[in-house]
Amino acid sequence: MLRRFAVLVFILLAPALFAQTLKPELFSGMKWRGIGPYRGGRVLAVTGVPGELGVYYFGGVAGGVWKTSDSGATWKPLTDKEPFDSIGALAVSDSDHNVIYAGTGEACIRGNITYGTGVYKSVDGGRSWTHVGLTDSRHIGAVVIHPSNPNIVFVAAFGHAYGPNEERGIFRTTDGGAAWKKVLYVDDKTGGIDVVLDPHNPNTLFASMWQAVRTPWSLSSGGPGSGLYRSTDGGETWKKLEGHGLPEGPLGKIGVTVSGADSSRVYALIVIACDSLAGPNCRWKK
Repeated sequence: MLRRFAVLVFILLAPALFAQTLKPELFSGMKWRGIGPYRGGRVLAVTGVPGELGVYYFGGVAGGVWKTSDSGATWKPLTDKEPFDSIGALAVSDSDHNVIYAGTGEACIRGNITYGTGVYKSVDGGRSWTHVGLTDSRHIGAVVIHPSNPNIVFVAAFGHAYGPNEERGIFRTTDGGAAWKKVLYVDDKTGGIDVVLDPHNPNTLFASMWQAVRTPWSLSSGGPGSGLYRSTDGGETWKKLEGHGLPEGPLGKIGVTVSGADSSRVYALIVIACDSLAGPNCRWKK
């Protein structure tokens, strides 16, 4: 669920699990180990490639995009010669594994963050990249690609961390990034932080908005702008979800995902609004 919040890439090699029923005793002698790539900085963007065992992409908040084809035994940097290095989100197309979108600028708005310059796209498995817009989005929390059409992409753009701006919210392209439409927007102080597709019905989406502002000495997280939204028409219209077990506001940062086994099961990790994400009045609710 929280793949975008990983701080290191790990892998657990368990070939026996492919041939046997899952049993607790199969795990007793197994241990986690770090597999790199060993470079400084945090990591928010990690993704695999369906059907290609051993292929993973890794995006550092100040280290660019990396790729492994051998389950992490070796890693190759893909963006050393590109004009961006802060990666907030990565997505590989299910229908064409050569198509990759990278949202630049981490949306974990710490005091020492690096901003990005929008969305970049590769159509050759990461060997080359093209800038495809949203230059002023600064910090991108999530990128998702339609499962059967790599030209349909949604981006959760947080916007400027240190002040208001208009290029924030949930954006959609239907032509591979040639043009973008802002399909969900609250105000110039609230940004998109997460967006997911229902894996069984890509016309159903869930997105979260986060009202927050950073200064060099403080973080104000949460407010009336924050919330969880659902669309059932491919992102054309959105409904804010309230009640029915969701906590009362004001809310802070929200992560959301849909079960791949059962689309009726949706998970949200919600911060109850507080003055600081590390403050005593800050609470998480699942």
